[in-house]
Amino acid sequence: MPIGAGAQVARQLEPSLALSASQAAIGNRLGDYIFQDSRGGTLGLTQLRGKPLLISFVYTGCFQVCPTTTRTLGRAVEAAMGALGAEAFNVVTVGFNQPFDGPDAMRAFARQHGIHLPNWHFLSPDGQTLQRLADDVGFRYVPTAGGFDHVTQLTVVDPHGVVAAQLYGEGIALGALVEALERAMRGERSVRETQLGLLDRIRILCTYYDPVSGEYRFKYAIALELAGGATGIVMLALFLAQRWRAARRSLNSG
Repeated sequence: MPIGAGAQVARQLEPSLALSASQAAIGNRLGDYIFQDSRGGTLGLTQLRGKPLLISFVYTGCFQVCPTTTRTLGRAVEAAMGALGAEAFNVVTVGFNQPFDGPDAMRAFARQHGIHLPNWHFLSPDGQTLQRLADDVGFRYVPTAGGFDHVTQLTVVDPHGVVAAQLYGEGIALGALVEALERAMRGERSVRETQLGLLDRIRILCTYYDPVSGEYRFKYAIALELAGGATGIVMLALFLAQRWRAARRSLNSG
């Protein structure tokens, strides 16, 4: 398998270095990178300015974590739209295994995993653009015999194109996503976190890093996907109820 731009030639992804790069990206301003859009034509990042932007990375040949992460992110995005508005933010998913993750492959990936939202774009960069974007958002990945190891990272960008926060894991909590989007709308950035505690939450593709033993172990939480559909509705209802009660308390106190 060819090594994509920005990939590190290594046998496994070093989690501490990957997390350091990811956290250090907070505050970076993204350039106007141009992509091929799976819907046809090209799309520049500056076309999405004026609203918060979520950026995720996948490779379409993945049969495990990338599909699960995309589907669970889809449910979280739909729930966040219910809380903030259908046009409150944009989402892009970037295929990083170039040239294989071209527009046709990205379009098929989106269709296969049920992503049809008009403000969610599946994009294919050229090699130079991929490397520059990966550096800007602190995304690191390495080729392996079975595909790639990479940090499951969702980058939150503010309306001015500045990295405001990083969210991690195969399942993004609705509350954390909405809070990050609201902060980004206000132009606020999250405080950079230390590696302590982050390693417990990061899932590397098809493996996870055990900070106690210092080893990588196989762990594919298919139960997360199965539970996601049922819990997503409950999670949204609870979240909206909490926001309604807070608004009522604020109104009554006024």
